[in-house]
Amino acid sequence: MQHQRKIELLAPAKNLQTGITAINHGADAIYIGAGKFGARQAAGNSVEEIAKLVEYAHIFGVKVYVTLNTIIYDEEIPEAEKLITELYEIGVDALIVQDMGILRMNIPPIPLHASTQMDNRTKEKVKFLSDIGFPRVVLARELTLEEINDIHKANPETELEVFVHGALCVSYSGQCYASQHCFGRSANRGACAQFCRLPFDLVDADDNVIVKEKHLLSLKDMNRSDYLEEMLDAGVTSLKIEGRLKDESYVKNITAYYRSKLDSLFARRKEYARASAGKTFPQFTPSPEKSFSRGFTDYMLKNGKENMASFDTPKSMGEYMGRVKFVSRNFFTVVGKDFNNGDGACFIADNGKLCGFRINKVEGNRIFPQTMPRIESGCELYRNYDCAFERELSRHDIARRIAITLSFAENADGFTLTATDSEGLKCSIEQPFNKEEARSPQKENIITQLKKWGNTPFEVENVTVEFNENWFVPSSLLSEMRRSLCDKLTEACRKNNSRTDTPLEEKGVTFTHTTLDYKGNVGNRHAQAFYASHGVKEIAPAFELQPTEGATVMFCKHCIKFAMGWCSKKGEKAPYAEPFYLVSSDGRRFRLKFDCKECQMHIVAE
Repeated sequence: MQHQRKIELLAPAKNLQTGITAINHGADAIYIGAGKFGARQAAGNSVEEIAKLVEYAHIFGVKVYVTLNTIIYDEEIPEAEKLITELYEIGVDALIVQDMGILRMNIPPIPLHASTQMDNRTKEKVKFLSDIGFPRVVLARELTLEEINDIHKANPETELEVFVHGALCVSYSGQCYASQHCFGRSANRGACAQFCRLPFDLVDADDNVIVKEKHLLSLKDMNRSDYLEEMLDAGVTSLKIEGRLKDESYVKNITAYYRSKLDSLFARRKEYARASAGKTFPQFTPSPEKSFSRGFTDYMLKNGKENMASFDTPKSMGEYMGRVKFVSRNFFTVVGKDFNNGDGACFIADNGKLCGFRINKVEGNRIFPQTMPRIESGCELYRNYDCAFERELSRHDIARRIAITLSFAENADGFTLTATDSEGLKCSIEQPFNKEEARSPQKENIITQLKKWGNTPFEVENVTVEFNENWFVPSSLLSEMRRSLCDKLTEACRKNNSRTDTPLEEKGVTFTHTTLDYKGNVGNRHAQAFYASHGVKEIAPAFELQPTEGATVMFCKHCIKFAMGWCSKKGEKAPYAEPFYLVSSDGRRFRLKFDCKECQMHIVAE
């Protein structure tokens, strides 16, 4: 049999319960925030809660990664070292980090993964990170399939983690300073104010308003589910779902959807296999259109910059349902899909604003809203809350199960019960017993009793009874042995799936640049010492420590000129005078600078 490459489906967890839900719906790994130093301040968890998640996850070989992917200040170094040590001690599998200062801290040998916040978009950068000891690099979201493949070919031993689903930042991760500049809330410190979801006017050099109050930096959500096979063939190891602030129903639905897609793929492509154990039993048909979304884009993976933006609204539109045909005083009719009582719906009004309403009653294609909206015939209608689907999601699902086979055999002093799981792990217990020959056949009762594993992580597929005589075996003895074996097997699974320590072994390699400006995000003395030891001669402090006047506060592959049909590379010409400006509702102005050679848009603070 050919060597199988283990593929990981990596799901987000806002908290312990969401993490368990993700595991039960097919995740091979979970990423979760600790109490501090995570890029989502609102998604922090205590070490005690993370320890419970690790205990549950490791039964199934599911890994738990903790996000410590913010920049750290000098005075926070002791606190960071203490937290990392505590996470190491509870068995966390790896940390996802941004700050290079962590490599110089006094920490145990816990594996470190290079966060996308490090701005990992070139094969040279990935090579450097691999050489200094990172076993895995989380790539920038903006990369194409060809670019991912090139990075993999240049770094074949490095695990590549790539986003497949969820909300998109318009700026390269780790390279957005707009929130810090405008509100004193640093995205690199986990306090992003979502500047990119705000409405703006687009103004030309002569102060003509080209577009008014549109969400010109707001992108649709990523959905790459149609390209999973191509991503794996390009060298991706871990497929990551974004969403550490998302609720349990979102994580349940999206995780189950990608699990189903991957399982179908693995059944066809035997060189790929899932990275954890256990079967999942969702009680619903997953559908990403029924969870929060701003519409979907593959985000340049294959289709370039076409249809990426969501200018009308940064809120969830949901699934397209059809067009309004007729409007009456208290109802309207829809041609398209069926609605349910209690659904939430929305549409874009004539003024360009998103309007939403709750459906009180449905009679055929007649929709009776709770409050009648100002809606007109021909309007396109979306469902952003599916009442029936959410009810399905809220039902208690069967937990994840690992298939086992059991052997019940006699020994010189009594009986032996052995379990072998689907991964080949074997566990046995022996029970002394004064054997007596039974008056009636025992085999069927033994099999029936030993299959009763109930609410445990295991599901019995087969039981064999290996007796030379028809020995009498009390049901109470079988129950006691089964419970003892379950406990022993559970602990053996956890131990077998515990973390492998891999201390970083830095090579004396030179960094990709000899100078670092504010975009290097250097916020402490350890990070400065790290870069200096790798050949960087000039190191500027982080933007949070020393704001740079007139700085570019966003670096984007999204381009407003392209979206407006004025792409210079295509030979298109704007009918307005450049430079263009974004003007926010509070009067702030940002100049748009277009680097057509690199196909990037820079947003410059004026």
